[in-house]
Amino acid sequence: MGHTDYHFETKRIHSGYSSEEHFHSVNVPIYQTAAFDLDDIDRARRLWTGAESGGIYSRVGNPTGAILEERIRDLDGGSAAVALSSGMAAIAYTILLLGEGGGNIISTSSLYGAAQESLTHFFPKFGVKTKFVKNRDDISEYESLIDEHTKAIYLESISNPNIEIYDFEAIADVAHRHGILLVVDNTIATPYLFKPFDHGADIIVYSATKGLSGHGNVIAGLVVEKGDFVYSKERFPQFHEKSHKMRDLNGNPRTPLEFAPTFPFIAQLKIFYLEFIGAILSPFDAYLALQGLSTLTERLDKQIATARKLVTYLENRKEVEWVRHPFATGNPYKALADKYFPNGAGAILSFGFGGTRQQTKEFIHALNIISYHVNIGDVRTLIANPPETTHSELLPELRELAGIPDNLLRISVGLENVDDLIADLDQAFNKVFAGDKK
Repeated sequence: MGHTDYHFETKRIHSGYSSEEHFHSVNVPIYQTAAFDLDDIDRARRLWTGAESGGIYSRVGNPTGAILEERIRDLDGGSAAVALSSGMAAIAYTILLLGEGGGNIISTSSLYGAAQESLTHFFPKFGVKTKFVKNRDDISEYESLIDEHTKAIYLESISNPNIEIYDFEAIADVAHRHGILLVVDNTIATPYLFKPFDHGADIIVYSATKGLSGHGNVIAGLVVEKGDFVYSKERFPQFHEKSHKMRDLNGNPRTPLEFAPTFPFIAQLKIFYLEFIGAILSPFDAYLALQGLSTLTERLDKQIATARKLVTYLENRKEVEWVRHPFATGNPYKALADKYFPNGAGAILSFGFGGTRQQTKEFIHALNIISYHVNIGDVRTLIANPPETTHSELLPELRELAGIPDNLLRISVGLENVDDLIADLDQAFNKVFAGDKK
């Protein structure tokens, strides 16, 4: 099933799956096998040339993962997707493919810590450099950094941990005016809250570990392609190079654009990167991601409603210096959130803890319901101190550029009762700041 006239809530349960094609199993089966029977040599030739779709070897494709790929493709309105073993694999594959032969990426300077560190110190080892935008809200600065070697603009739809929102359509216009792609990490928003392709994005990456699966029990990543970007031969020669691995039934080499005109990006990731690097999502992990995806809307609706109440609560604690979320009073991203996120701008928030490092330690330790670990998008409400955990690997000047002060705490809202969460925060604040009044 992949009918575009169904609503989101229906697609997230049914898209990409027909029980008749899987022994009438109601749930998506876990195809826990390394390889698949090829039947005969003619079918093998068709499989290896892309003339027929089917299982070959689970390092390059598996039916359970293929259903997840089709489901997210349909939810995002793209042309194709690939499921990978982590969100960082999705980012790495995307950046490395775009930068084949060298080049640079323009990026916002407020990102998930591992993503920002990889762009700063890891990908340059492979010839791909990054220019970070200092004023992330200044569209003209993105454009000023583009040169003849630039491949893409990269940003998060909701930044982690600052909960910033950018003018996607304006940034997309800049990218396309210069013939480069817009790549959006849509991890926090998920396709329920935001559809990047509707606002100019060309490639979407996800850590499906987070809100998409939503239960903290799987590590997974996804890359989705829109399918209508025009890759110039001068800027993107890798899409115009003929390869025997993309040959037709007669053995003629083809370019990625000839092999898969509507999804040349995903085709290259599957045919080259999965073949030579691996990192495909396992069948069992794909199954877990599918199970989590089926409750996405209900989870996010409740989490966002809870986030709104937590923002109000935190704003009224004198021990809190500031709160970052479009729900917060005077937040500079409210207008953009209203424009791009009508269902709510996610259930992650951060706040400035008005105490010492020792008091921060005592506060986190005093929490009973809210868990201290570094995942987000879980059914459990989580708290973390990014300056000393997820973003601790950033050099001080990079952390300053990203706008992450030492007292920043991040909350990922779960599915617990909101009154219980507020009571948990209340008792922790009161315990640490004994004798103080709210």
